[in-house]
Amino acid sequence: MTVQASARAVTARSAIMRAAERLYATEGFAGVSIRQIGEAAGQRNKSAVQYHFTSRDELVKAILAEHAEAMEVHRLAMMSRLGEPGAMSPRDRIRCVVLPHIEHHVDLGVPSWYGRFLAQVVVEPALREYAVSVHLERPSLRRLYDATREPGEPDPDRVARREAMTRVLIVHMCAELERDLATGHATAASAATAWRRLGDDLVTAVCGLLGALRSDPR
Repeated sequence: MTVQASARAVTARSAIMRAAERLYATEGFAGVSIRQIGEAAGQRNKSAVQYHFTSRDELVKAILAEHAEAMEVHRLAMMSRLGEPGAMSPRDRIRCVVLPHIEHHVDLGVPSWYGRFLAQVVVEPALREYAVSVHLERPSLRRLYDATREPGEPDPDRVARREAMTRVLIVHMCAELERDLATGHATAASAATAWRRLGDDLVTAVCGLLGALRSDPR
């Protein structure tokens, strides 16, 4: 009985998370209520979302953590092949930052909502800091970012801006492609190719951005 109850709880949590991700991605945070999420997840109990997650923010944090863990698997696999960040080429370090996002989107298939969901989260004041920290606190990503810093970097604010610019490019360009796939501007059959093409473009763009900022004499 306990095992059955636990399995039902896992199924309900997953259904709620997927419904919330989809609704927030397509309607935004202001347009979606906890009640709507429960209904979209097929939960007859009006308090199901609060029972499983206690609040909207805890629900969103659970979704973010789930995706961050999946990306970490891809990133650790890449790093195991390429070695320690300090010994990598600058481009390989950027590839390890960018491409786990891309491969995770390939895994999600079509349709997916995570890209647009994350783009909504990072502009939601109550959730933005958590959305940033849940990725930056991953040991692999922190090691990569630390390895990109120049010795004796005098301005921590510039470092933070570089990281923010990289993050904005990845998050919002992934949301754009996901939206194109959802609206038929890119075909599901070519989705993996489209994602990997975007990944290559993002790596080139981030390398160019960071190179330009480092050459700035300020």
